[in-house]
Amino acid sequence: MRIYLPATWPMLARTVSTGSFEPLGGTGFALTPKLRESYTAGDDEELEYAAMSEAARASLRLLAVEFGLGEDGTPPRRVVVAADTDDVTLRPDLDDGAVRVSGPVPVAKIAAVHVDLPEAEHAVREAAGAVDKADLGDLDAEFLVGEAEDHDLAWYAPSELAFLVELG
Repeated sequence: MRIYLPATWPMLARTVSTGSFEPLGGTGFALTPKLRESYTAGDDEELEYAAMSEAARASLRLLAVEFGLGEDGTPPRRVVVAADTDDVTLRPDLDDGAVRVSGPVPVAKIAAVHVDLPEAEHAVREAAGAVDKADLGDLDAEFLVGEAEDHDLAWYAPSELAFLVELG
């Protein structure tokens, strides 16, 4: 199963140094049967994109925490790690596409890494500060989150991970 794991730049750096990705709380997103049921139309590619988008929004939440802790050195870029593993448990109690990963994901199971480009940094920083309010229906906050989500995430191969972290 392809899963999408929300991350931040420091989490990527730890992945390079340890050889495995540690999803915070084991939370990820995937094209689950419940997610498929929640859409009236869409092929697998579109529904996979929906799962990845949920992981990207969760990355905003992780960034909000890091910025709140004073981690000013964290680049304001959403990060999503895509991996292939069947070692997951469905979590429809959290979200239609939510899954729980039982432990660290070895780099060998990472299929790709998706990251915002530098031109998205301002929008992502603003969205990270507004994502909780957006979840509660604040229209101004939803606009800020939408501005960040308008930026497409760039795709990187797992073999580029160390180089990507070094550039960051």
